[in-house]
Amino acid sequence: MRVAILAFPRVQLLDVAGPADVFAEAARQLGQPRAYQVQVIGTEEGLLKSSSGIRLAVDATVQAHRGPIDTLLVAGSPDIDRVAGDAQLHDWLRRQSRTVRRYGSVCSGAFVLAAAGLLDGKRVATHWNSTARLAAAYPEASVEADAIYVKDGKLFTSAGVTAGMDLALAMVEEDHGRELALRVARELVMFLKRPGGQSQFSAHLAAQTAERSSVRQVQEHVLAHLKDDLSVPALAARAGMSERSFARVFRSETGTTPAEFVENARIDAARRLVEESDLPIKRLADQVGYANVDGFRRAFGRRLGLSVGEYRRRFAS
Repeated sequence: MRVAILAFPRVQLLDVAGPADVFAEAARQLGQPRAYQVQVIGTEEGLLKSSSGIRLAVDATVQAHRGPIDTLLVAGSPDIDRVAGDAQLHDWLRRQSRTVRRYGSVCSGAFVLAAAGLLDGKRVATHWNSTARLAAAYPEASVEADAIYVKDGKLFTSAGVTAGMDLALAMVEEDHGRELALRVARELVMFLKRPGGQSQFSAHLAAQTAERSSVRQVQEHVLAHLKDDLSVPALAARAGMSERSFARVFRSETGTTPAEFVENARIDAARRLVEESDLPIKRLADQVGYANVDGFRRAFGRRLGLSVGEYRRRFAS
């Protein structure tokens, strides 16, 4: 399968290298070096200087490229607006979209596809700090603000930078099954194979964003004591604040409510337990602080877009 990744000056290097390494490792695991043939197609000849300053050699240019493409991905860039308005590139992308088996984008590469009219009526993802801008500029697209990646028909779009590797893993799974995708993830020392609907932010990452030490301490307590009473009154008392002030300050510092943070932390932990163990659902719920199994089921489905059983079938190691 020929995988083409579109690159241009100031491209985010990991948007190119991350998916490329996933496909290359999949081919190695299969023992078939030509199972995935990755090539970089540039908007211009020669060496492209990436946003980090490292130069990237292109295999062909948009103008000179010949031959069929199975999978086409558009990389992103901190300066994506420089390329998003290229009318000739739009024409090339539209032509390719009609013949490739699948196409998509990594990170802000979604803006290039959107400008070419290829996201109209589609569910899409992009970097968390660009979702509002993409939705405002291209209202015909349905932007899923917090998804790791989204598949809509033959269109695949991912969140920022390293999420391009999750997107490539999803493609490998689609082509060759879950077991190969998991082997690739393990070999590349990826934290785990994330489902597309998972939040771009884990609870542990979110706990690093608060500036007030009292809020950070509460977040750290939540992550370490999931089975405790984590109600707003209990957390406010731990922070030494009134419930009203605590709820207001917590949301201001973290962008989420205390209850949402607690639910996210508990479901993060439950997800890992599902991947690593065969605990029955009642034990899972108890381990992460849910006394009510039905409440746990609803929260799990709401956060991950899958039931516990479906998640286990797809992602358990």
